[in-house]
Amino acid sequence: MYVELSDEARRYIGRFDELTGVAPTDCLVEGDRLVFVVPAGEMAAAIGQAGETVAEAERKLDKSIELVEDADTAEAFVASALAPAAVNAVTISEQNDRVAYVEVPEADRGVAIGADGDNIETARRLAERHYDVDDVQLT
Repeated sequence: MYVELSDEARRYIGRFDELTGVAPTDCLVEGDRLVFVVPAGEMAAAIGQAGETVAEAERKLDKSIELVEDADTAEAFVASALAPAAVNAVTISEQNDRVAYVEVPEADRGVAIGADGDNIETARRLAERHYDVDDVQLT
């Protein structure tokens, strides 16, 4: 699916690539937080040993950085977007709208939702951009 990037997002993607050697496929700019979608299999390189690579990128970009690993299916992508919350299952319903129903253990619901709903909202935005999913709901 084609993802349209703002000029600002393109600049951050370029800088992240320069700093880490990993070229993100998407970037959400959310105030003082950047959310990068990194290609499948490149998460370890983006994070670096003991988190040093991503920490250095955060310092250089003066932003908090969150990474989401790309996936081949909408279900796997939604689960990745909600990490580090444990996700038991993701089911996509296509009755009226495309909705991802995510089964998360009660103990991880707060992590999946995030402060002020930030994590679930980010997962919704990314799922819509990459897989035409209209909503993400926890079950």
